[in-house]
Amino acid sequence: MSLDNVLKRIDSDLQGATDRLIELLKIPSISTDPAFKDDCDRAADWLVADLQSLGVKAEKRPTPGHPMVVGHVEGDGPHVLFYGHYDVQPVDPLELWDSPPFEPQLEETANGKVIRGRGSSDDKGQLMTFVEACRAWKAVNGSLPCRITFFFEGEEESGSPSLVPFMQENAAELTSDIALICDTGLFESKVPAIITQLRGLLGEDFTITGPDRDLHSGMYGGVAMNPIRVLTRILADLHDDNGAVTLAGFYDDVPELSDEIRSQWQNLNFDHASFLGDVGLKAPAGEVDRTPLEQIWSRPTCDVNGIWGGYTGDGFKTVLPSQASAKVSFRLVGQQDPDKIRAAFRQHLESNLPEGFTVEYRTEKGSPASQMSTANPAFEAARKALSDEWPDAAAFAGCGGSIPIAGYFKDLLGVDAMLIGFAKDDDQIHSPNEKYDLESFHKGIRSWARILDAMTH
Repeated sequence: MSLDNVLKRIDSDLQGATDRLIELLKIPSISTDPAFKDDCDRAADWLVADLQSLGVKAEKRPTPGHPMVVGHVEGDGPHVLFYGHYDVQPVDPLELWDSPPFEPQLEETANGKVIRGRGSSDDKGQLMTFVEACRAWKAVNGSLPCRITFFFEGEEESGSPSLVPFMQENAAELTSDIALICDTGLFESKVPAIITQLRGLLGEDFTITGPDRDLHSGMYGGVAMNPIRVLTRILADLHDDNGAVTLAGFYDDVPELSDEIRSQWQNLNFDHASFLGDVGLKAPAGEVDRTPLEQIWSRPTCDVNGIWGGYTGDGFKTVLPSQASAKVSFRLVGQQDPDKIRAAFRQHLESNLPEGFTVEYRTEKGSPASQMSTANPAFEAARKALSDEWPDAAAFAGCGGSIPIAGYFKDLLGVDAMLIGFAKDDDQIHSPNEKYDLESFHKGIRSWARILDAMTH
């Protein structure tokens, strides 16, 4: 088997790969809107047919929501599972699109040629990088390099309600040696990255009630406690002057970075001034003794995402409101337990309520952080393969966001996941005018071919 011949095949068939992606992008598979249910089915059917054209035993599998696509190829060597999602975000506001979101096209830009259309980067374009690498491998060698399971979801953009039950019911079929996920991006749009840690997420939505009605501030102001005053004091006390979260035991289960990972992150030369400057900010606001990259990738956070109470319309309504509400979220790392953090937050809140005040919670389900072990030799093999393809050496990186599927692979199947993606920072995913850089698409296909070769030799 010659990797060089596979790479040449990828290069010569780039137009064909692009045409196939454009056909998939034409299907408006918006999972959150019931009006597009048939289109989600159609996207699943398209993928089944495409995989079958490669000799994959693929089928559409029903769920209470949108179907899964599962395909298998037998082979020697490691068993690799590849995950992606074929559903996309809604396109609103439609008037901000420069071209129809489901009439994808190639477009010349100042930074090169792009594929413009909803789902081009998140996640159809990224999903197809792996499929196209397999297509080229099959064309050159007559078979794929190892045992592969394809696992495509249709509800990722709408909360994945069917995912966990499906994985539990089909655990034996989906368990593999390693899971590959292509739903991330390049670091600063140029450095290939293997995500090895993801932050978990916990949300609390609550309302504090004081007086049993809104009160006239002229009659009650000064003597009656204002719920907004109570709320803002409680929220302000969540952080100390050094940016650390003050909840009891909050950092008990937060690990320190290994020297190897810290060194790799330092070598990325992250420009936090530019990162913040792009959104009109200047100074980092997290823990003062941590680097900006640590603050984003490996440290937990507490943020107020919404706060309201009283009269907020034009002019003034001089009342003391009966209630004040807020939404607070936590990004979790290491072994932090969402239930433990929730309990600490509620203790902080309730212990600071004045006599006679009550609080009502609208609970949001929490998810722990995900940490992948780079001791698995597949991680280093993939890092070297990516470094051979891209101008910049690949790095093990963190991600400040939460991608629950990676944790599900670990918790439900006992399988480590490698998150490798080729999106750029300006791909405008979830926004109007989403695009996928054609070079990223091309080099993404070549990257997966190199990774498959490295993992099977």
